[in-house]
Amino acid sequence: MQALFSNLTTEQADTCGLVLSAAGVSYRVKNGRGGWEIWVEESEYDTALAGIKQYFQENRDISPPEDTPRQGFQKTYTGIWFPVVLCAWYLAYPSGPGRESFIATYGAVSEAILEGELYRTVTALMLHADAVHLLSNMAGMAIFGTAVCGIMGRGLGWFMILLSGISGNFINAAFLETGHLSIGASTAIFGAIGILAGHRFLERFRLPGQRMKAWLPLAGGMALLGFLGSGAHTDLTAHLFGFLSGLGLAIIRGVFFKQPVTDSGQNAFMVLFAGVLAAAWVTGFSHG
Repeated sequence: MQALFSNLTTEQADTCGLVLSAAGVSYRVKNGRGGWEIWVEESEYDTALAGIKQYFQENRDISPPEDTPRQGFQKTYTGIWFPVVLCAWYLAYPSGPGRESFIATYGAVSEAILEGELYRTVTALMLHADAVHLLSNMAGMAIFGTAVCGIMGRGLGWFMILLSGISGNFINAAFLETGHLSIGASTAIFGAIGILAGHRFLERFRLPGQRMKAWLPLAGGMALLGFLGSGAHTDLTAHLFGFLSGLGLAIIRGVFFKQPVTDSGQNAFMVLFAGVLAAAWVTGFSHG
């Protein structure tokens, strides 16, 4: 895809979206460092640009956006470093019989969480049963984590993913109450899928004539939940609650906090993300 405009205000982005939708041009809205970005398919770039320019020529009282030079697809590696952290952590904690004890101490044990050991909702996200479990979650986090951060920004994106995983583990513990142990980053991965589905839902729901189609991203998210999250030895309820938590966070973000997060704000969310992880493990070590 090609960047059509960048550094847009919310009002400009909404206006451009309406014009492109009316012209039948498919597009994506991304949260950039300086504002919102409009991306279109390369084959539709000239049509989209001409349509936007014509609209603002006919409505001179509206402030037009500045053209963004053509550029290729912007690759981001923000979803790579956290899977690397997961791998390093997996190699660091005990092997053999000690691994089972470690998992029991820091995993999402329902009754322990309900008795006040809330740190487990965080620490459980970084625990994996074996290498296959780890590698599948590393791949999922790289794919969906990168996608979320491409929309929400590197700091807010990771914080929302973490929060959806925490919420999913807590709701799962409350739902199952006793006798259940959950581990793995998959709850947060399905939280990321929920964030993507919720964002796309709101994006379409706000456009005239698109409200019926707005439900398609939610259906797609549920299909992914069924396809990826319901296999043997998987915690379906944790995946479901992670997905619903991410969906709710995306809708709250889109409805109540429409302005893009500044670069300093993204840094602050990244610090908060790391701080929550560190505080959970410090608390867990003090209990363990």
